[in-house]
Amino acid sequence: MTSEERLAILGPATIAQIRARVEEAPEPTDEVVERLRRILTRPAGEIPVPQPAEDVRPAAAA
Repeated sequence: MTSEERLAILGPATIAQIRARVEEAPEPTDEVVERLRRILTRPAGEIPVPQPAEDVRPAAAA
C-alpha cells in the first residue's frame, strides 16, 4: 500500500495522530531490538542446531 492509498483510506487527521503517537514512543532497548531481530530473521521458530556429519563412505559406483 502506498502512502497516498493510506492517506486516502485513513484521512489526514488519523495519519497526523499516528505520527504524533510514534514520536511519543521511547526508543527500544538493545534487548528489544535483539529479540525482534531474532524473530524477524527466523520467523519459523528456533534456530536449528547443526547436526554433526555422519562418517559414511560413499556407495561404490555400480
